[in-house]
Amino acid sequence: MSRTARPLVIATAFAASLVVGLLLMFWAMGGVSKVAQPAAIGGPFQLTDQNGKTVTDKDLKGKPTLIFFGYTHCPDVCPTSLFEISEVMRALGKDAGRVNAVFMSVDPERDTPAIMKDYLSSFDPHLEGLSGDPAEVEKVIKSYRVYAKKIPGKDGDYTMDHTALIYLMDREGRFVSPFNLKRTPEDAAADLKRYL
Repeated sequence: MSRTARPLVIATAFAASLVVGLLLMFWAMGGVSKVAQPAAIGGPFQLTDQNGKTVTDKDLKGKPTLIFFGYTHCPDVCPTSLFEISEVMRALGKDAGRVNAVFMSVDPERDTPAIMKDYLSSFDPHLEGLSGDPAEVEKVIKSYRVYAKKIPGKDGDYTMDHTALIYLMDREGRFVSPFNLKRTPEDAAADLKRYL
């Protein structure tokens, strides 16, 4: 074997063993279908909307759902995200009623139905605000894998650090992906229509 052929044979043998190793790993894990399972995000809940009505995860089924976790005392990220969601709902036009848009509070101590109703009056009327018992809110935060932490301020006041992405759930309530709002409302609405 020539000196120039030897590295080629070694590289080919390495690549072949790598492929065989990956195939064995996929086989041991139950195949590709197990590897590509959707993320376990979301789950059952029972919260209260801004009108005092009980809402469960079952009430959201049948429509794709955009969910944003935040709080009404948020200085910047929450109102900006809710404005962007409102713009997508506007761009959906007559299809806006075929999509759930949900603002879930990470601050149930302050976000009562009355506070949520007043706060959401500045945004698209399709937006539904959900809050409730702190233990139930904590359960939802965990099931959606949301980071939320109270940050003490002056005079007993506080802010909340929290995950700031928009969750896209399908018509069956399964997590699809984070929903990108950093594009035109028309492009985001066109993307969302694929899930109707």
